[in-house]
Amino acid sequence: AAPRDGKADDLKLIVGIGPKLEALCNRLGFFHFDQIANWTEAEVAWVDENLEGFKGRVTRDKWVVQARILAAGGAVAEAEAAAKA
Repeated sequence: AAPRDGKADDLKLIVGIGPKLEALCNRLGFFHFDQIANWTEAEVAWVDENLEGFKGRVTRDKWVVQARILAAGGAVAEAEAAAKA
């Protein structure tokens, strides 16, 4: 898998994703906020299990909620606030 139009979103804008997790997400085929925003409960569970060394991070840091905000063009500050809510 590759990013659409050859350009991935900066997944590091999601609280809880740093360079290592961004690279891991890319290896798993995730490059865009809207991909994460549309994860089902089953997909969240699968990704949470497959984040080597970071299990549970998706749920704990509310990636899906943050990704929905960012995919819709929302501000990073709004996504950060959602992660802490």
